[in-house]
Amino acid sequence: MSKAQSKPEVDKPEIEEVEDDQLNRAIEELRGVLSEEEKRPSATSATTAAGNNSVIFGIPVEVQIVLGSTEMPVSELMALQKGSTVALDRRIGEPVDVVVNGRRIARGEITVLESDPSRFGIRLTEIVAATKSA
Repeated sequence: MSKAQSKPEVDKPEIEEVEDDQLNRAIEELRGVLSEEEKRPSATSATTAAGNNSVIFGIPVEVQIVLGSTEMPVSELMALQKGSTVALDRRIGEPVDVVVNGRRIARGEITVLESDPSRFGIRLTEIVAATKSA
């Protein structure tokens, strides 16, 4: 092998020493953080719980207010036009269902919002008891 093709030698013990120093500093820093957390476990668990709650409370869910429903053959559905009337299975004054992600969670009555009379709202009258799923 000629001298032009040879690679310069790197002092391996010097590189290993630098890497060891960096590793030791990282370990000491980690130990310091861990010992601080051990001194205040209640604060850490409360912070973690609050962080988990904010993640959970931020999950969007679909809320529907179901006024009523009906069944009809496809031929009647196809015959619907602008101005057609569809009869629902509920009467005026009957409670409506509050459905979250496909599951009924409450019932209520339709009301007009005091703050904006041009909009409807729901006044909850019953919370449906949760059933355990298998």
